[in-house]
Amino acid sequence: MAPPLSSIPPCETWPALPLEEWKPTYHNLHMWTQIVGKVRLALTPKTNHWWNVPLYVTARGLTTSPIPYGKDAFEIQFDFIDHKLLIDRCDGMQKTLALEPRTVADFYKEFMSMLRGLNIDVAIFAKPVEVADPVPFADDRQFRDYDADAAYRCWRILLSCDSVFKQFRARFLGKSSPVHFFWGSFDLAATRFSGRRAPERLGADLITREAYSHEVISAGWWPGGSGMDGPAFYSYTAPEPAGLGGQHVSPESAFYYPELKEFVLMYDDVRRGQDPEQELLRFLQSTYEAGATLARWERTELEVGQTAA
Repeated sequence: MAPPLSSIPPCETWPALPLEEWKPTYHNLHMWTQIVGKVRLALTPKTNHWWNVPLYVTARGLTTSPIPYGKDAFEIQFDFIDHKLLIDRCDGMQKTLALEPRTVADFYKEFMSMLRGLNIDVAIFAKPVEVADPVPFADDRQFRDYDADAAYRCWRILLSCDSVFKQFRARFLGKSSPVHFFWGSFDLAATRFSGRRAPERLGADLITREAYSHEVISAGWWPGGSGMDGPAFYSYTAPEPAGLGGQHVSPESAFYYPELKEFVLMYDDVRRGQDPEQELLRFLQSTYEAGATLARWERTELEVGQTAA
C-alpha cells in the first residue's frame, strides 16, 4: 500500500517539486516511462512527427492508450494515486506491478516478464534515449528509489498543465498535436504547425528529421535539468526566425534562454502567482504570437476568431 500523501493536499493543483529533492526518483521514473513507451513505439503504426510514441495524462497517471497486438489490444497505465503499473489485455487479463523502491534493472526484468505472462511478445531497444551516458536498462542499478509523494506531485502538475494546454490548443484551427508526454525527454508538450514544410536539417538524425519536417511552435513543461535547476515551462519556434530572442513576452518573469533557443518561464513563478492558469496561458499565447508573427505564419487562417482582411 502506498504511503499517505500527507505533504500535499488533494486540492493543491500546482504543488512544489524542487528538482534536488527527488532526483533519484526522477531518474528511475524517467527510465520506467521509457521502457513502457518503447513498447508502444515497437507495436504501433508510425504516425507523423512520432505521435505514435508518447504517453497521455489520465485522471490517475499516464497511459499508453490501447496498443494493437494481433487481433487484440492491451494498455499500460501508471497509477500515481495507488502507485502501481497496470497492464490490461482486452480479454480482461491483467498484470500489476507495484511502484515502489526498486532499481531500473529490477523494473525492466519484472515488467518484461509480465508482458510474457500475458502472451505479449515484444522486443525493444533496451537502452535509454535522449539522456547523457545512457546505461542499458538491464544494467541500471544506480538508484533503488521511489518517492511516492514526489511522483504524485509530478503527475498532479502534469494534470494541471494538460488542462491548460488543451485550452490553448482549442484556440488553433490549423494542424496541432495532441497534448502528450514524451518519455524520451520527460516533458509534456503541445505543438502547432504553420502548414509549411521546413528546410531540411542537414546532418540531423532520423528522429529529429521527422519531428521537425514542418514549421512548428511547441510549448511544454519539464521537471528541469540540462542547466535548468528547477521545473519550467518552455516555448520555441522551429526554424527560429531572426530576432525572436529579442521579443517581449508575458508574463514579466519569462525570459529567452539562448543556449536552448527557447523562451522559459520557471514553474515556481507560475505556481506562486494569484492565477497560475492565466499566467501560463499568457506565456503560451505571447510566445506563440512572437514566433508566428516573425515567421510570417498565415495567422488569419490558423486562429479561432480570426478572419481574413
